Amino acid sequence: MTWSKVYWAIALGLVAAMFVGSACLYPAMPDQIPTHWNIHGQVDGYGSRTLGLFLMPGIAALMLGFIAILPWLSPKNFEVDTFRETYLFITVVLVGLLVYVHGIALYTAWQEAHGVKSNLMGRALLGGIFLFFTAIGNVLGKVRRNFYIGVRTPWTIASDRVWNDTHRLAAWTMVGGGLAGFLLIVTGLPVAIAFCVLIASALVPVVYSFVHYKQLEKRGAL
Repeated sequence: MTWSKVYWAIALGLVAAMFVGSACLYPAMPDQIPTHWNIHGQVDGYGSRTLGLFLMPGIAALMLGFIAILPWLSPKNFEVDTFRETYLFITVVLVGLLVYVHGIALYTAWQEAHGVKSNLMGRALLGGIFLFFTAIGNVLGKVRRNFYIGVRTPWTIASDRVWNDTHRLAAWTMVGGGLAGFLLIVTGLPVAIAFCVLIASALVPVVYSFVHYKQLEKRGAL
């Protein structure tokens, strides 16, 4: 079995697990359950049991369907097939993040239904998001020029060299920013600092792509 098939099997299994988990919890939940939390992880919105339990699995299923047709939609010279295994690895990580978020939401809703106040949707959720960025950054250098994934600026899209150099840098900044943000979250430091680190790790490659392109253009190396 190829890695592509393994990744698809994992992604489909994760989505199926979301539906199964929601169905198993359905009888134990009240008609109205928490469906939205503020930045502090406090419940500030309620919705129907069906919406709360099955919206995220439905989104995950639709996302997989869209991911499946993206290779067919890709224009010539920008094919996803040039990095298919990395593309599918990123798919698994993205689905894994949705499963993580859904699991925290279900657990928080179950606690709320039993009179237990929980702040799990705060730092636990943010910590998972930072680890998600770390996992994506770890393979970002393998992503080839396309219109869907990566640091897509006018300068990276215009040049394979700028794209590859920018993504090698982005791999380092995203892994570093993700790990730094995660450590800031788990040590209890202000969330705003962690977000500033994440934003910086994303902006540095964007600025670099412009500067690098202009340098190569000036030297006639494009």
